[in-house]
Amino acid sequence: MAIRSELPGFSTTQARGVLEGLPRCDYEIVIKPLRYRWAPHLAARCEFEERRIVLQVPIPFRAFKEPVIYAARRKRGAGMRFAWASETVYFRGRRDVLRFLYCHEWMHWYLHEVLGKGSSAETACDRFALRNFRRRYVTTDDADLALKRRSLKARASV
Repeated sequence: MAIRSELPGFSTTQARGVLEGLPRCDYEIVIKPLRYRWAPHLAARCEFEERRIVLQVPIPFRAFKEPVIYAARRKRGAGMRFAWASETVYFRGRRDVLRFLYCHEWMHWYLHEVLGKGSSAETACDRFALRNFRRRYVTTDDADLALKRRSLKARASV
C-alpha cells in the first residue's frame, strides 16, 4: 500500500505504523494537514478517478469530540424524515483521527471497488469506522458485518 505523508513532523514511516493492522487497498494514501477556523473536525475523501484516499489531520491538533451518525430509521408519516442514531467519539490524538478516517474511506473503497456497489453508504462507513478504528486488527469480515444493520447487542445475543 503506497502511503505518503505531507503532514509536517509526521513521516511516512509513522503513518505506515499508525495504519498497521487495518485492511489494505490498492489506492495511494495521502495524509495532509487540515487547517480549520474555529474547531478541529474530521475531513477525508476517496478520489476514485485518481485512485487515491486523502486523510486530513487538524493542524494545530488538539483533542476534540465529534458526533458520528451510524444508523438511521425512517419515521412514520409523510415525507422523508429519519431518526438518527449517533455516538460522540473523543479523538485523543492523530492516531485516532487517522485510523477512523482510513476505516471510513476504506469502506467507501471496499463498496465501490470490491463489491461493485454504490460508494455513498455514509452510515455503513461510519458504522464500520466506529466499531473498528481502535481495534488492533481489522478484516474484510468486519466490513461485511458493518453492512448488516443489526445492532451490536443483537449480534451478542445470537
